[in-house]
Amino acid sequence: MSQNPVSIQSGATAPDVYAPGHLGELTQIIDPELVDAVVGETGARERRLRLLPARVVVYFVLAFAFFERSSYRAVWDKLTAGLDAVPVARPCASSLSRARRRLGSAPLRRLFAIMSGPVADRGQSCTFYRGLRLVAVDGTTLSAPDEEAVTWYYRKHIGKVRTFGYPLVRLVAIVECGTRALLDAAFGPDHTGELAYARRLLGSLDASMLLLADAYYDAFDFVQAVSDTGARFLLRSTRKRRPTLRNALPDGSYLTTIISREHRAGRGYERLDVRVVEAWITTTLADGTRRTELWRLLTSLLDADRYPATELLALYHRRWQAETCYFSLKSTILDQRVLRSRSVPGLEQEIFALLTAYQALIRAAGDVTITSEDVSAQRVSFTVLFQAAADQIIAGIGTADDVSLIGAIGRAALDNLLPEHPRWRMKARFRKSASKYGFKRGDHPRTVQAYTLDTQVIKNGYLDDGANP
Repeated sequence: MSQNPVSIQSGATAPDVYAPGHLGELTQIIDPELVDAVVGETGARERRLRLLPARVVVYFVLAFAFFERSSYRAVWDKLTAGLDAVPVARPCASSLSRARRRLGSAPLRRLFAIMSGPVADRGQSCTFYRGLRLVAVDGTTLSAPDEEAVTWYYRKHIGKVRTFGYPLVRLVAIVECGTRALLDAAFGPDHTGELAYARRLLGSLDASMLLLADAYYDAFDFVQAVSDTGARFLLRSTRKRRPTLRNALPDGSYLTTIISREHRAGRGYERLDVRVVEAWITTTLADGTRRTELWRLLTSLLDADRYPATELLALYHRRWQAETCYFSLKSTILDQRVLRSRSVPGLEQEIFALLTAYQALIRAAGDVTITSEDVSAQRVSFTVLFQAAADQIIAGIGTADDVSLIGAIGRAALDNLLPEHPRWRMKARFRKSASKYGFKRGDHPRTVQAYTLDTQVIKNGYLDDGANP
């Protein structure tokens, strides 16, 4: 290899500096014109033509998501593997690292902002409920490298004696149910709670949406802020809340009023009318294990005739689409690995690239469902999409004549559709390392099992048989 930081393929005289700037078939979704516009808008365009122009570096960073196990040089080799007839640059790892730093995170942040958003049309029942688009909000954490350049901002957990584990990045996103598309996402240090990040995302909500959320999100100021956007909400309430029955409804639910804890000058204690649905949920595993718990749901859907309690109980389960999204990000893409960047700006750039690549795959799945109307978005395997997209990156980009909604990625998805009615299974949840949820260790099976649910709606202090959600 040449000792120069950036060399040229042997026998080549004038390298095509833009040829490595592609993402295989996904370049149809993240096209060079879009990348150039984002680079120019964020002021990241180079002042002179380099062997590693900003457009190419954007695609290089996006390719990290598909080759997490590969080094810088190995990722570059995969981008150029299908360009044998084209002379291209041969940068060393340090040149690629400097190019990343020159680019910064702003272009990837802006690219994700453009790519994010709902994907489903109104014909997809898995995404809509009585005309409302179902979206879910939830949070997770990503592990960052244990480096001093990182831990000053992304702190490690502190035990009684010492710190432990990896620095954690808290990620909160609003996910479209069914398609699992990202409407928006925010991330930062783990010591900031999920609600703080979730409030940054409320601008993505509108009156056409119904927000699903776990018990952590039942704070008055948050649900009031959601209502102010025009969106409706259905979320689980914590057991600390003791709502007073104000008006009983025929389906067993009831209306009540929740009040803010803080008194505001000129406004007093703010109030919000909500509807409460209470039920006992019994889970029976295949091995005979049974667990019963009380669910108390709060919703701004006050009309019991239009939105029956049993339907809302079944609907609440769809909030797990957010967990499925995180599983795709952390297990399928990252393969449970620690993020590779060893600086705070680098981590920001890498995470936005990760989210952008994920959203591009979801949009590719959307193209599959558009052209095959009888295929539900939930039947498209994300793992198949991911593997097919990685193969197309290595194979190289096609010609303009090859552009179509259904290409190699779409055909792979259609050839490997998930079952139309998948079994309900409970995922094994067991950690070998210490966990703050140790008191729940016995609540989850050690192996993946099929299960059944029984729902009994609480009505005026008695149990009324409800539909199985």
